[in-house]
Amino acid sequence: MRLRSLLLNIANMFGLLIGVIAVATPRSFAAAQMSDVPAWLRAHIGEGEGQIAQPVLERARALYLEKAGRGVVRNSCYFAMDATRPADSHRFYIICEAAGVFRAISAGHGSGRDLSGIGDFANGRRCARNFSNALDSELTAGGDYVTGETKDSFKGYYRVSAKQDAVLVRTFVQFEGEGETANARQRAIGGHAAELLAGLCMRKSPGSPYADRDGNVPVGKLVDYAGGRSDGCTSWSASDARQIIPMIKGNPTTVYIYPESHDIDAVARAVATRLSPARAGLYWNASCLRDIGSPKFWPRQTLEPLIAQYKRDHPAPAPRPLPICREP
Repeated sequence: MRLRSLLLNIANMFGLLIGVIAVATPRSFAAAQMSDVPAWLRAHIGEGEGQIAQPVLERARALYLEKAGRGVVRNSCYFAMDATRPADSHRFYIICEAAGVFRAISAGHGSGRDLSGIGDFANGRRCARNFSNALDSELTAGGDYVTGETKDSFKGYYRVSAKQDAVLVRTFVQFEGEGETANARQRAIGGHAAELLAGLCMRKSPGSPYADRDGNVPVGKLVDYAGGRSDGCTSWSASDARQIIPMIKGNPTTVYIYPESHDIDAVARAVATRLSPARAGLYWNASCLRDIGSPKFWPRQTLEPLIAQYKRDHPAPAPRPLPICREP
């Protein structure tokens, strides 16, 4: 029995070693050469609030330098996100090396879904446990992205005072992915302000440029979900979005989101063998790891058939027109 236990432990450690080697991709080996990182940026490396973990910076910087070197991007700034950190922390990073700018802000992670009787891959508000690149999963997929075009969408009106309404036009920044994130456009993955209108109804407003053929416009209550959960996109506070979007409109740059599937799998193996990820040379935010226990990546090949089955079993109801608003 002792020999069997010893052999099992050796096998588990070998599997973990393979996982660690898999994490060390050629780009990460190149990125490990941090000697050219300016001293002011090095001061922001760490795992404390407002800091960026070294593996996240290494990969984000390597992606940006690769794309800039090939002329894919010419923007002087690049972005990164650490989705292993809690939602109530600053985990989205704006880095402009030429200008000496480093800024950490809040951002949402994918909420996921609980498909009753088929699969539960929902995330809590504070920490993300589940990740996927599956269509309609509403989960975050880590990896490489380049920002694409922007699109403005009219959402409706909301009340700002007793006699005044405001219009919500939300700008969406499309992300273009590659590798495991190559279906970002198909998934409608991008960045936008964490705002929406709830409780919509239709109100007569024939003078509005957004009125429909009957002279009605949608009206609702403004909901701010900054720092919470999204449908898989990167969501920012409205004030942060107003600063970020002009930076990349017509001037694309890179966005690196951590963790990737191999990071998730390697950390999960370490947890399974009761080995600290840090001791195994792996990175995950310690606070969130205590909350979630162990992370999980759901490959699209596994998850998309489950989602398709759920749709077949639970067909969406026919769309219904919005109700007419009741006058106050």
